[in-house]
Amino acid sequence: MTDYLAVLKERGFIAQLSDEEGIAAYLSASERAFCYCGFDPTAESLHVGHLIPIMALAWFERSGHRPIALLGTGTTLIGDPSGRTELRRMLSAEDINRNGDLIHRQLARYLHFSDTASVVDNNARWLCGLEYIPFLREIGRHFSVNRMLAAECYKARLENGLSFIEFNYMLLQAYDFLRLSGEYGCMMQIGGNDQWGNILAGVDLIHRVADKQAYAITFPLITTASGAKMGKTAAGAVWLDPARTSPYEYYQFWRNTEDADVGRFLALFTFLPMDEIARLAALKDEECNEAKKILAFEACAITHGREAAELAADWKTNMPTGTVTSAQLAEGFALVDALVLLGACTSKGEARRLIQQGGIQVNDAPVTAIDAKLSAADAAGGEIIIRAGKKKYFRMVIS
Repeated sequence: MTDYLAVLKERGFIAQLSDEEGIAAYLSASERAFCYCGFDPTAESLHVGHLIPIMALAWFERSGHRPIALLGTGTTLIGDPSGRTELRRMLSAEDINRNGDLIHRQLARYLHFSDTASVVDNNARWLCGLEYIPFLREIGRHFSVNRMLAAECYKARLENGLSFIEFNYMLLQAYDFLRLSGEYGCMMQIGGNDQWGNILAGVDLIHRVADKQAYAITFPLITTASGAKMGKTAAGAVWLDPARTSPYEYYQFWRNTEDADVGRFLALFTFLPMDEIARLAALKDEECNEAKKILAFEACAITHGREAAELAADWKTNMPTGTVTSAQLAEGFALVDALVLLGACTSKGEARRLIQQGGIQVNDAPVTAIDAKLSAADAAGGEIIIRAGKKKYFRMVIS
């Protein structure tokens, strides 16, 4: 057993707490307390932006308690306005259910779903059968429209337009909390800081309907030291699904962490002990690369397994690879052709532009001539390493 609140504080998870003393008392009153976090299946995969609540649930399990991962296949039919500037694209029930099944499998990499450990549930089980008028009479009467409009998740949308269907989201999430408190005795909900208003609505609803005290913990929006949103790259989101973001790409994402973020990310995204994290965070300059390798390996191992992490760490083995013959090199093999062959560029035109922009290196040497050719002199050790942009590497093997 570990002190869950102490773990969250020490590792930098907490943005807001509804009642710290009450939360501590709730956790100490039972060896197997429940807390939940919801995941709306709006896509086939979760991404790195979801890792903070996932890791928080995993720490809850490691603390001896029982986390509930709630699949929001019911609430996804409505759409959460939090953090959005416009209405979400409406998905079919079939797509939402399929996404929910896929996300359930993803969450099973981090949590141990069983009768004695973590729990997975689905809010469509109770939401999709609700009758509208009875729901309004029983639940809707406890909500103040003025207070709802003051919540950040709604207030930010009023200028651009807030649809009535989205306006119902807070009621449904609060009702989820009420249901889970009744069925499991779950009196704590965790989530991103953008969910603070929705979670507090559930805390208030439980107090009004069941006359019980519930609790909320939210986590900060993680940004990098340079101010970029965590988990976003030039290519888009970093997905947890290996078919969307390969283990090699996932490893490289963490491997390219800014020096100033290494210690913080080790605390948030790995299970390494804090004394080891402190040692790694103290490494400077070239030595910091060792800490980055450990961060990349541990983060990749948690999401994709240790075998996949070991393969990803062997970057040459897993680097996108193409083949060129020695005869082709003897004649001179056009660099633009090599970039298209390797998948670094989708066309020769794109390859030429990237070369002109200074975005290509061959064996660590910048190349700016669009008619450059690879030759036998470039093939040290039977291969040529090409870098496209700052972080993507490719290997041309000579046969």
